[in-house]
Amino acid sequence: MGKLVVITGPSGVGKSTIVREVVRRTGAAFSVSVTTRRPRAGEADGREYRFVDEPTFRRMIEADELLEWAEVFGDLYGTPAAPVREALAAGKTVVLEIDVQGGLQVHRKMPDAAFVLILPPDADELTRRLRGRASESDAAAEQRLAKADDELRTAADSGVYNHRVVNDDLEAAIEQVVRIVNEESPER
Repeated sequence: MGKLVVITGPSGVGKSTIVREVVRRTGAAFSVSVTTRRPRAGEADGREYRFVDEPTFRRMIEADELLEWAEVFGDLYGTPAAPVREALAAGKTVVLEIDVQGGLQVHRKMPDAAFVLILPPDADELTRRLRGRASESDAAAEQRLAKADDELRTAADSGVYNHRVVNDDLEAAIEQVVRIVNEESPER
């Protein structure tokens, strides 16, 4: 069996950047989530996400095809279970990039996974990062900041996250997550 590594944290902590580089450096399989939100500039269907309409997503929920799912700011996000289970059965290390709520759902189904929480250096830096996103309005950034505070509290109280990485230096954070993935990898 392979190993599942769940990487999570609030919006703006650098999860996507870290995960992209960790997958490149370790050769781990990346689980592509499914979402009903519109693609952002530069995103491609099947690479960052599989973009589907809401009826398709709802059918996936009803058919129990998702390892986890959540509604976030009016859009649905989820992890298709079949590709994850197939890769694990083939002995691969699989990386999920999901939110805290999704991480808690995965923990209920797969408690032996490694759970990595990416943290901002502080609230001011998280605010700067979210406001600096060209893809979002000020109102959306405010919503994400409020959710981030709640997510960090929930993650801390859950006892699920056995690894914590503060992203105050991107390269150091990437190297720390690479070490975690390599330690968790069944090939090592």
